[in-house]
Amino acid sequence: MSGHSKWANIKHRKGKQDAVRGKVFTRIAKEITIAARESGGDPDANPRLRLAMLNARSVNMPNDNISRAIKKGTGEIAGTTIEEYVYEGYAPGGVAVILEVATDNKNRTVAEIRSMFGKLGGNMGETNSVAWNFTRKGVITIATNGKSEDSLMEVALESGSDDIEYDEDSTRIICAMENYGAVNKYLADNNFQLVESKLEYLPQNTVKISDLETAKKIMKFIDAFEEHDDVQNVFTNMEIDDAIAEQLD
Repeated sequence: MSGHSKWANIKHRKGKQDAVRGKVFTRIAKEITIAARESGGDPDANPRLRLAMLNARSVNMPNDNISRAIKKGTGEIAGTTIEEYVYEGYAPGGVAVILEVATDNKNRTVAEIRSMFGKLGGNMGETNSVAWNFTRKGVITIATNGKSEDSLMEVALESGSDDIEYDEDSTRIICAMENYGAVNKYLADNNFQLVESKLEYLPQNTVKISDLETAKKIMKFIDAFEEHDDVQNVFTNMEIDDAIAEQLD
């Protein structure tokens, strides 16, 4: 098992990010647009688009927003070209950070991100400066709906997944990238309630944070990047001590 405290850390960050509803819609709209541009606007023939639309509906994104994002991707509606980039570096406390970015102006975005790293006590690195410590995995979050940890572990193994991070409210099911599509289909076919589904960078080794002031600096660092319009996802290898996590706002 991957550990409860790590999932608690993730939920703490996610709660802050999801509080900014407009940001969530913007992030998902960009994902839909990119998916539609890459492989067309038919979700039945485009797995990435299908999952992006599922994520959109899980946060009650209006159908008009979804349709407009698809049409921007297929070219039916004029719009700027959005490209994806990955940036790496370190947050305070030596915590490794990977940022997934979607932007229509790479030069502007990378300058802003480099500046933010410095101002927030971190250090932007070169390609693969921290990525070597992360593995790309499929992560499907489902509503737990009263199911036990053991029963959901059985579901995960049956679906072709490797592991779960259990929580009474929602549980993360983790799988290899090559099994990602099949696991999503298995969960949908068996009527599990999807909360979110995406590819994540999961750390092989974590940095344990046991100091409150350092934890606050790291959370300020993460929050700032999650609020940036062009940052789609923030991944770290931090693991905040449970006692410290309880003291964070």
